[in-house]
Amino acid sequence: MRRVLITLTIVALYLAVMFLAHLPDLLILFPSTAPIDAHGATRKVVPFDNGELELWTARSQVAQQSGHPAIYILRFYGNADRAERWVAAEAEMWNDRSVEIWGMNYPGYGGSTGPARLAQIGPAALAAFDAMKENAGNLPIVPFGASIGTTAALHIAARRPVRGLVLHNPPALRPMILRQFGWWNLWLLAGPLALQIPRDLDNIANGKRARAPAIFLLADKDEVVAPRFQKLVIDAYAGEKRVIALRGAYHNTPIEDAAVADLYQALDWLLPRSD
Repeated sequence: MRRVLITLTIVALYLAVMFLAHLPDLLILFPSTAPIDAHGATRKVVPFDNGELELWTARSQVAQQSGHPAIYILRFYGNADRAERWVAAEAEMWNDRSVEIWGMNYPGYGGSTGPARLAQIGPAALAAFDAMKENAGNLPIVPFGASIGTTAALHIAARRPVRGLVLHNPPALRPMILRQFGWWNLWLLAGPLALQIPRDLDNIANGKRARAPAIFLLADKDEVVAPRFQKLVIDAYAGEKRVIALRGAYHNTPIEDAAVADLYQALDWLLPRSD
């Protein structure tokens, strides 16, 4: 009887930790709130879930000179990154197009009220998109996600009309957790974690629903999201797509050298100059 009680206690503790402790949030998300130099980007907040969602905005030089953008970019970053670090510089990466870029900080990151939860990424992304749509009107909107940020971008594309997408190192979260990390813990950890990934963040399912043209940027030496798991997302994507191989690049390697020319060519396909 004592052994049975000990076994039941262990099982109960295991289930409590696996399903009540928000382990996926703790293991995947790495929020920070310390001040970061925004390099001239402008802070904007929109209401979200009885709190605030923080976005940082910047315009390209072309948009500044003309006084208005022709294209809106909605940017989502990685699980340990922040929008204000990059937005101002990224406004100039669109090959002399007139763009306004909004970078979103996930709930619990920067000035976005928390807590940091995977389940909040999808709803927050839609709130950011809807706020941008009010500003953009009929102008094209392009969600651009990197790493876990691609889950936000694809969540939008499966539910809202967008002109196109840019997806950098998109993870297939559930297969990746099970196949890449399950073997060393006999799936006792990986199994429950995979089950708790919100359906909102299923890049494969959302990719099957999306119809907008998409540019995929694939780091061929990605040590975080193995290319075979990125390929699952690319193969599932239902819209037109162009894949740019970032040769020799790791997960966080900047887009540079020959890849920049490839990206500019793909942008001419995604966003013709008439836009």
